[in-house]
Amino acid sequence: MPTQEVLEAPEVLAAPVLRPGDEGYDDERLGYNLALDHRPALIVRARDTADVQEAVRYAAGAGLGVAVQATGHGISRSAEGQLMISTRLMTGVRVDPVRRTATVAAGTVWQDVLRASAPHGLAPLNGSNPGVGAVGYTVGGGMGLLGRRYGYAADHVRSLDVVTADGRLRTATPDREPDLFWALRGGKGNFGVVVSMEIDLFPVAELYGGGLYFGPDTAATALRAYAAWTTTVPEEMSSSIQLIRYPDLPVLPEAMRGQYVTHIRIAWSGDHADGERLVRPLRALGPVLQDTVAAMPYLEVGSIHHEPPFPVAAYDRNTALRDLPPAAVEALLERAGPQADAPYFVEIRHHGGAYARPPRTDSAVAGRDAGFMLFSTSIMEPGRLPAIRDAHDLLHRTMEPWGTGGAFVNFFGIDDTGADRVRSAYTESGHARLAALKAAYDPENLFRVNYNIEPTAS
Repeated sequence: MPTQEVLEAPEVLAAPVLRPGDEGYDDERLGYNLALDHRPALIVRARDTADVQEAVRYAAGAGLGVAVQATGHGISRSAEGQLMISTRLMTGVRVDPVRRTATVAAGTVWQDVLRASAPHGLAPLNGSNPGVGAVGYTVGGGMGLLGRRYGYAADHVRSLDVVTADGRLRTATPDREPDLFWALRGGKGNFGVVVSMEIDLFPVAELYGGGLYFGPDTAATALRAYAAWTTTVPEEMSSSIQLIRYPDLPVLPEAMRGQYVTHIRIAWSGDHADGERLVRPLRALGPVLQDTVAAMPYLEVGSIHHEPPFPVAAYDRNTALRDLPPAAVEALLERAGPQADAPYFVEIRHHGGAYARPPRTDSAVAGRDAGFMLFSTSIMEPGRLPAIRDAHDLLHRTMEPWGTGGAFVNFFGIDDTGADRVRSAYTESGHARLAALKAAYDPENLFRVNYNIEPTAS
């Protein structure tokens, strides 16, 4: 339990501080994923780098672990009784259209980066949800709707400004603090608080994208066809397929309420006519409940997955798959098809392409041997967690024959905090190097309220 002195917080913290019971405390501690109902001893609402430095130094002196939260999409380990640094006040984007870069502050969400870059005909390597924090997404690797063409978002970081466990502000680049630069890109929040990053932008002003929605009678046909189709498409085509039973809610289109739906998501960044030709076989699979695939400004990329804009309590799991042969498709249909009555929905994201190639500057990001990612999620209900956990376990065990043995840290959930599970997100040598660098930059494991990499000797 935190001491009274900790709860009162010394005057050295100039930033606004929230304690349990303070007005606004609950709004600040809870992010997009409500799966963890934790209560940090202190929440520091950082306004700038100096506030972050003071908070880190104070936590180290008080013996508190440090949690960092911008939007709370990537919820991990409970921050109960620890110190949370909220970066949501630290926002801002500066675009250099000549160099094709953006400088992004710690709490900035992708929607703000999209708005800043779109007038220049440029696009970042953002993810499917524009409400996600740009920094947390990027330091976890970053798999988005241009990924098969350009690679992981972490592959295209030019520099990172980070406050490390000693309270120092460091700038990490390929030439300056190169080991730290390697570790930050993929090591998530284990090495400090990233207060700013400079990233590459790409000349993509429009997409041919959207969704094809099929009813339950077409589910098996659509999944089989999608798996075969992915073996034929160029790298400009990023896509995924979701198998979901929608709730019967009035906010949904009438044709989908209470229905089992197969949703194929399309993001083609090449010529629109070529995109239409590539999508044509998918449109012919059966009756379409809804077809939103069309030319769109890249600014509207978030409409492709149309993920919920409101907070939810989600239980997540993921597995990296080598490939998706017919046997894997049939196994997936058995566990997640319309007859399975599964307590989760699943998504298969197509990898390969630029994801599989080594980046210009090496990083800790692994998963380059994956052809697909299997992601499953459930909306958590009181008392249902044991049954939900068992169902996810069975699904992912069923798909193990086609797995790489790996997983992706940005898609981890509340059950993915164990050391072996965290290790699965990296190569063996990569994890060993991360642990050694942790010992160098954070020997006391101050940044432990995350998918933690414990410090070990080199």
